[in-house]
Amino acid sequence: MTAEGSTIQLACLAGLEAAMNRALDLDPRAQKSIADLQGKVFHLKCTKPELELFLHPQAHGVRLTGIWEGEVSTAIAGEAADFAELASSSDAAASLINGKLELHGDSAPLIELQGILSRLDMDWEAPLVDAFGDVVGHQLAQGLRGLFGWGRQAAGSIHRQVEEFIIEEARLTPSRLEVEDFYQDVQALSQKVERMQAKAEKLVKDLEPLQ
Repeated sequence: MTAEGSTIQLACLAGLEAAMNRALDLDPRAQKSIADLQGKVFHLKCTKPELELFLHPQAHGVRLTGIWEGEVSTAIAGEAADFAELASSSDAAASLINGKLELHGDSAPLIELQGILSRLDMDWEAPLVDAFGDVVGHQLAQGLRGLFGWGRQAAGSIHRQVEEFIIEEARLTPSRLEVEDFYQDVQALSQKVERMQAKAEKLVKDLEPLQ
């Protein structure tokens, strides 16, 4: 990367970092969730247009760097268009696994990060357009929105898949229909017990004069 390109990327990272931290400041719950990821490092590489960054969750926000020589928790790479497709996918988790994006490392922290950032009211476009111009900035912004906009959807999809596996395959818990049938049986039994109790109380009262 040229010196000019490096300067532009540094300006972009500074703008994105400031925007993300402003959004986190307005959402204490999200800020606490980010703090819980402290120690993780996320490597994001967009190959077209070119942008590379490392995201470091901190106790009070995030830090973005262009270089990192330590271990990375999760790395994801691809073109901006590939990232953007996640936002419009009916099953983003499947698209991430089977699509053109390259994912390395532990996906669980990435999904958690996506879930946090997807709730933020953040303008991804402004810092990117300021650094790269309208066309490239817009493409990169679409990519980041796609990547960080499907966290909640992915979590919900994974939850549904796990739930379906537990219920239908592993049979570790009863299905909803089985639970409803069980509740109906319990209710019917309760009514029978109440009727028997009422009859027993009446029988006791009838026998009292004979004692």
